[in-house]
Amino acid sequence: MSTATATTTPVVLIDNVVAGYLPGVNILNGCSLVAEQGELIGIIGPNGAGKSTLLKAIFGQVNIRSGTVNLEGEDITGLRANKLVQRGVGMVPQTNNVFPSLTIEENLQMGLYQRPKAYRERLEFVTGIFAELGKRLKQRAGSLSGGERQMVAMSRALMMDPKVLLLDEPSAGLSPVRQDEAFIRVSEINKAGVTTIMVEQNARRCLQICDRGYVLDQGRDAYTGSGRELLNDPKVTELYLGTLGA
Repeated sequence: MSTATATTTPVVLIDNVVAGYLPGVNILNGCSLVAEQGELIGIIGPNGAGKSTLLKAIFGQVNIRSGTVNLEGEDITGLRANKLVQRGVGMVPQTNNVFPSLTIEENLQMGLYQRPKAYRERLEFVTGIFAELGKRLKQRAGSLSGGERQMVAMSRALMMDPKVLLLDEPSAGLSPVRQDEAFIRVSEINKAGVTTIMVEQNARRCLQICDRGYVLDQGRDAYTGSGRELLNDPKVTELYLGTLGA
C-alpha cells in the first residue's frame, strides 16, 4: 500500500512556453503560469508584453515553438480550439465575441453545440449569474451594448461547463460603470467554481479581485504573487501600475 502524499494537479500548468506568430519572431520568451482549481488568475503588463498571446497559446491559436501547456495533467500543447473546448477550455476574446445576427438564446445554443442535451441545465447555471439575459433570450445580440455583449460572450463560453475560462480584457471599451459590472461578473463566475485566467489592462482593478497575479514583460513572467502582494510591491507599482489602468 502506497504511503505517498496525494497532491492536487493544477488545472492549467504552462511551462517555459516560447511562441509567436511569424517565423523567427517570438512574442512569448519562456513564459510559465500555474492555475489551481478554483483560482482567479490575473495577467497584467504593458502593451506588447504578450498577455493576449499567452491566452491564444493556451487556446491553440498561436504556434508554440517550445515548452508545454497542460490541462489537469494532460498535455494539450498545440491542440486545435474545437478539441480544447471538448476538453473543457473556454475562451472569450476581446472583440467579435458574439454572433450579432443571432438572438441571445441562439448565441447560447452555439456555445453548447457539442452537448445540446445539456442546454436546459447549463442555461439555468448561466442565468443564475446573468439573470437579465434570461429575460431577454429572444433579443438579437447585435442590438446589445458592449457590456451586454460581454455578458453574452461569457455566458456562451460557460455553456460547455469549462474546467478553465480564459478572458481577454473583459473590461476593454466599457464605461467605468460597466467596467465595474464586468469585474463583479468575473468574480461571480469564479465563485461559482470556474477556474478563471483573465488578461486585463486595468491592472489595479484586476489585482484587487484576483487570487494570484502575473506581470508579463517582454514575453516573460517578470513578477508573480497574490493580487494584494503585487498591489503593494513598490517595484510593480513603479514599473507597471503607474502606466496601467488606475
